[in-house]
Amino acid sequence: MTYRPLWRGRPLEAAAAESRLKQILESGQFALTAEITPPVSCVLTDLLAKAAPLKGLADAVNVTDGAGARAHMESTIAASALLQNGIEPILQLTCRDRNRIALQSQLLGAAALGVTNILAIRGDAPKVGDQPEAKPVFDLDAADLAATAVSIRDRGQLPNGRPVAGSAHFYVGVADTPIDPAEGWAPSRLIKKVESGAQFAQTQFCMDPEILRRYATRLAEYGLGARLHLLVGVAPLASAKSARWIKSHLIGSIIPDWIIERLENARDPTAEGRAICIDLLKEYAEIPGVSGAHIMAPMNETAIVQVLETLRASN
Repeated sequence: MTYRPLWRGRPLEAAAAESRLKQILESGQFALTAEITPPVSCVLTDLLAKAAPLKGLADAVNVTDGAGARAHMESTIAASALLQNGIEPILQLTCRDRNRIALQSQLLGAAALGVTNILAIRGDAPKVGDQPEAKPVFDLDAADLAATAVSIRDRGQLPNGRPVAGSAHFYVGVADTPIDPAEGWAPSRLIKKVESGAQFAQTQFCMDPEILRRYATRLAEYGLGARLHLLVGVAPLASAKSARWIKSHLIGSIIPDWIIERLENARDPTAEGRAICIDLLKEYAEIPGVSGAHIMAPMNETAIVQVLETLRASN
């Protein structure tokens, strides 16, 4: 496969197009996003080799920003490379590693490169990564970062009032963690993010349809259903062992026991994991308040392609 080199063939002064992801969600279609972790590499084609199989399958592809508190190819460069090769990126930006000056500069650079989709997230603490001695920053939280992107886009200025030349077309997202809401529980954190300007949210793994229905209903009760597009995290699980690991180690992940039992009893657990994922995606597309799904498969990104190919072929 031939990849287009970064920046070649695109005028640097060209205005960014509106987010295609935004168009899909606002039209009422069920969006399917995927996620890749940029490689620990200085070679751009290493990144593009991971992303290329998702072209034409995923509506947009997240590029993570220091996922797991580990160094990888820088996310803005990775997002721009995907864009230049016909893959709509979602640029993840964490608050962990940069102060507000650096984050504002990165948003300006992303806009200049034509990157529109932004996912503002807190980021994993350095202590969970492979360089635990690294100093965390957390000058802003995710809501502050979302508000910064909105200020650049809507007011043409930084939060301190300094004017910004040109224009940004950001479509602003945040992360969320579904729960089985107890009586009286309110989605306070998500409300804060929406009030800061978040337009969509991608969630941690939530693979229990009944919990998801109750969660989406509670969001609707607080008026969030009409203000935010919810894309629910799912995974093509490779085995019962990997399902247990995710459930135990990734905070907020919801994987019910019946899924683990199906994987344990399956003759081919990997195929069963893909089948479960596809079944959930079809069911989630019918749940009010759910606008799409975000498919993640750490260390198993090929499975995302297989799920999307099967799902697209069935439509």
